[in-house]
Amino acid sequence: MNKNICRGIYALICEHLDDILTLRNTRILKDDLSFVSKGDLLCDKLVKNFIKENLPNSHIVSEEIKESWNIPTNAEYIVTVDPIDGTENFVSGLKEWGIGISIYHNDRHFQSMIALPEFNICLVTGDKLERISGSRLCGLPSYMKPEHFEQLDRDYEYRQLGCCMLNMYNVIKGCFTKFHHLTGCYSWDILPGMNLAIEHGLNVEIEGKKYSGCFLQPGIKYKFVVKDSII
Repeated sequence: MNKNICRGIYALICEHLDDILTLRNTRILKDDLSFVSKGDLLCDKLVKNFIKENLPNSHIVSEEIKESWNIPTNAEYIVTVDPIDGTENFVSGLKEWGIGISIYHNDRHFQSMIALPEFNICLVTGDKLERISGSRLCGLPSYMKPEHFEQLDRDYEYRQLGCCMLNMYNVIKGCFTKFHHLTGCYSWDILPGMNLAIEHGLNVEIEGKKYSGCFLQPGIKYKFVVKDSII
């Protein structure tokens, strides 16, 4: 298996970044009242074409293609793609959006990537990362109900950035001491960050149980926390 798949995808996104950014003002309201843009669809097309050319015998799970959530039992490789995470930020002209890729081979994690193109950040399985220590910040999801705020620990300061990939990168880097998602999000939002977090020695829990890198079924919302191992 080509270990440069994620690097190749990031290089492709950077090559087409100007084209992607010109599509910010092309938002379309989906049935769930969230936005998708032509930028999302272009990223999705670029990534899928690259995977098909460079990773044969793979099944691609994409946020934007619901039919892809049905995974064939004979799939050797499963690639989960979030073409633009933080679409609301993207279409609003903010830089806080990202791309997430997670590759599984015969049900075992092989490689993941968090890319934040407008910040020129790309973190891939195997990368070294110098972590920041001593942060008191905790990342939160952008959508929360009043009762969720009542559950928060008063020992932290909180940040809501509207992009799961950026939140995941921040907790892996140490900018956040933890990222707590009380409302839940989908596998394509979290598989890249969770596997990279485990690699860098962080504690990851889903629905109150330790997570060790297994594949997560698409179309299901998962509540989770990723935190520094010293907490």
